[in-house]
Amino acid sequence: MSSDRGSVALVTGGSRGIGRAVVEALLAEGWVVHFCSLSPESVERTLAALEEAHEGRVHGHAVDIRSQDAVNSLVEQVAARSGRIDCLVNNAGLGRFGPVDSLAGDAWREVVETNLNGAFYALRAVSRVMLEQGDGWIVNIASLAAKNAIAGGAAYNASKFGLLGLSEAAMLDLRHHGIRVTAILPGSVDTDFRPPSRRSSTDWMLAPEDVARAVLDLLRYPARALPSRIELRPSRPPRG
Repeated sequence: MSSDRGSVALVTGGSRGIGRAVVEALLAEGWVVHFCSLSPESVERTLAALEEAHEGRVHGHAVDIRSQDAVNSLVEQVAARSGRIDCLVNNAGLGRFGPVDSLAGDAWREVVETNLNGAFYALRAVSRVMLEQGDGWIVNIASLAAKNAIAGGAAYNASKFGLLGLSEAAMLDLRHHGIRVTAILPGSVDTDFRPPSRRSSTDWMLAPEDVARAVLDLLRYPARALPSRIELRPSRPPRG
């Protein structure tokens, strides 16, 4: 697959942070981009910022990614409107941090249902569209927390370890059908989504645009190549 003009992408969690950067990067390459966010207000703000420059190529949807019925409906709408889905970027996610002994059950469920269940619902629904097409690329935005535990990160770690496992199993299920699946594991990214203890200097962190560039680079690989896991780290993190 290449980043040809007119290709169709669906980006979950596309109204801010990494997701917003991916949406903008794909639009700049000529893609038709559908994105979703939980907040209708965030969807409207993002559309207002992007529609004038990309008229007719950007579409926003207010969707609770934790609902498989809502996700199935979203994917059906995207496929019906645009005719196909060439790329899914599974980006929607959140974090709730705290010691495991005091972590609320509601916080655990919110993280796992968003970061893991939501990603599964989107991957499953889009893979069915791609199986009919005979090709496509699914990019799961995981985290280095998918392989490195952090104190206070029980829910987040569990969700991202699970997402990496989901991504790699799906890759094996789908690769012989022309569908490629990749997990991108960013390190610390300068967004509003970070554990509070890490909100000091941000100069050393990755920018959301760095992750978006990794997505674009993936889409330029020839059909014979499948980078199944990409680790993207800050080049000069603080010492100690």
